[in-house]
Amino acid sequence: MSVSFKRPVWGDYLLMLAGTGLMALAIQCIYDPAGLVVGGFTGIAIIVKQITSGRIPLWLTNLALNIPVFLIALKIKGKKFVGRTAAATVLLSFWLYILPKWNLTEGDLTIAALYGGAISGAGLGLVLMGKATTGGTDMVASLVQKYLRYYSVVQIMVILDGLIVLSGVATFGLKPALYAVAAIFITSKISDALMEGLNYSKAVFIISNRAQAVAAAVMQELSRGVTGIGATGMYSGERKNMLYCVVSKKQIVELKDIVIRIDREAFVIVTDAREVLGEGFLEY
Repeated sequence: MSVSFKRPVWGDYLLMLAGTGLMALAIQCIYDPAGLVVGGFTGIAIIVKQITSGRIPLWLTNLALNIPVFLIALKIKGKKFVGRTAAATVLLSFWLYILPKWNLTEGDLTIAALYGGAISGAGLGLVLMGKATTGGTDMVASLVQKYLRYYSVVQIMVILDGLIVLSGVATFGLKPALYAVAAIFITSKISDALMEGLNYSKAVFIISNRAQAVAAAVMQELSRGVTGIGATGMYSGERKNMLYCVVSKKQIVELKDIVIRIDREAFVIVTDAREVLGEGFLEY
């Protein structure tokens, strides 16, 4: 009998609340004071605030730009598509409204790119884990892609965000824009790491003429399960078992020692396993 460990809906909204708070912190207290335009509607909001000498706040521009996009998306793609993303967008604008306007980097663009990217990436990762996005250019890209089928959503989004970053060059200069690109890169890496899991494991494929002995040694000495997969050598036509197992990073050296000890002619392939769920690894 299998047991389901589905996260409750309120858990998703707590993730969205925390994630949008971190994103707003990076935007309000790091990107905006440093003039880093990192794309998206919040990037446009930073430009608008600069042009209007601060008369139009970030939260207002972000909300004003998203409202028509959501109305169009609601008509074209329906409530299910819009739902949580609308909630996350409202939460982001809410955080931008209530957070005080601190300057956490004091004009240091390197710190702004590093810490802004890290905090924003952590926030975005939490929002994505809550099964939502914060609207903006990703929502626009999904709507545009409906009519431009030859382009993917990611390609359209890169173009849109690129245009916004270039607009930042005209407003703040080239140097902040270059640091903004670095911040975007850090954000993507941090959010991906949070989504995929930081505790990487190793997935191993072993092709050996002594597969039974290798499997028995791995199960006994490392206490890890091993799966035999039927395989055929296309050159020799020989049928044999290919072993597959997942071990922790600390155990990979021991596993290779076991294989070499038993069969020095074995063929071993080691790959990264970003996230492993189940007995002996991550459990819910």
